[in-house]
Amino acid sequence: MILEPIGRDEARELARRELEKPIYHRDRPSWLERAWDRFADWLRELFQRTADPNAHGNGAGWISWIVIILVLVAAVALVAWVMRDRRNVRSDRDPLLEDAPSTARDHRAEADRLAAAGSWPEAIRERLRALARDLEERAVLAPRPGRTADELAAEAGAALPELADELRAGVRIFDDVWYGDRPGSAEAYARVKALDERVTAARPKVTTGSGDAADSTDSTDSSDAAAPVPAGAWVVPDRPGDDTDGGLRW
Repeated sequence: MILEPIGRDEARELARRELEKPIYHRDRPSWLERAWDRFADWLRELFQRTADPNAHGNGAGWISWIVIILVLVAAVALVAWVMRDRRNVRSDRDPLLEDAPSTARDHRAEADRLAAAGSWPEAIRERLRALARDLEERAVLAPRPGRTADELAAEAGAALPELADELRAGVRIFDDVWYGDRPGSAEAYARVKALDERVTAARPKVTTGSGDAADSTDSTDSSDAAAPVPAGAWVVPDRPGDDTDGGLRW
């Protein structure tokens, strides 16, 4: 078979196409590597100039020192900007619950609605609010305006020591998505929801008058002594025809 000769332009085009194949660029540095190499060379040159700022022909030495200092300040500022949200400095001072009246059931319904819409940070916050309100409704924690998420973990962990680690972990999830600008997820919401359910089912330790801890499921003694009423609560008395149970109301 006789091949027809090709012209110079056609040969050049064929060669260009061949050299554009990835196999010939496998060991070529990426654009990021090339940019870093240029930056490193620039820094190396600056340091060489700063070795002796007053040397002959090296009048830019002092300018090089200034540039290096500015680069270091910019690097520190960048690290501080990246790390600022991880400190979550607001999580230990922002109240978890709002002043408006609400119930644990309200917060759980809102959390489920937000979760169905994919609003994970808001759903996680509402679920943690439900947990806090539930503990107040059951008189495990006294209602206190301004309680923060960190304080909730500490106080609830003292009343429910078997769940103390999980409470701290749940608050960390809330801190990360609400203050740390981290995206929430269905998995994170499921963990906080499971924590809420475990806290709801838990029986807290109560403190007796002698200072000894006793489980809240223990039966009352034969004297039927009235339990102390927590501060801020009032008792609804039983009246004929009422379906109230004479329990505590906040």
